[in-house]
Amino acid sequence: MPYCSQCGNQVSAGDIFCARCGGRQPVESRPAPDPMASISPRTASILCYIPVIGWIASIIILASDRFRQNHRVRFHAFQGLYLFVAWLIVDQVIRPLFRVLPDGGFPVHKILEAVLMFTWIFMLVKASHDETYSLPIIGDLAQKSATER
Repeated sequence: MPYCSQCGNQVSAGDIFCARCGGRQPVESRPAPDPMASISPRTASILCYIPVIGWIASIIILASDRFRQNHRVRFHAFQGLYLFVAWLIVDQVIRPLFRVLPDGGFPVHKILEAVLMFTWIFMLVKASHDETYSLPIIGDLAQKSATER
């Protein structure tokens, strides 16, 4: 049983104030629970490849302390981010370029979007099997980024 920090009267562990003197009791601060504690490395890797919104999970995973030393999860997070950047380039740069052409030109942006969607799905399957697959160009960048401190 704890005692009052002001007068020494016996208080219960949940008391905020002493019943005798009214003195405020020190509150034990507990560290905040880690929101990533219940997520396995495999699940974290899978979340990084959810098409179009996986970048949010990737950033959260890269910022968390839990996966800071896990090279495989960091690799998947960076590779998921770079896939999203590739999608942004296709969506925001290549697509408008082909709209300017007369008759719309050859639909390169549609082919690239399909390839990126296939790549996201392929990487979801690889991550769900707990495999590390390095994509061309993007995988090398992710490997370098994951090893940097």
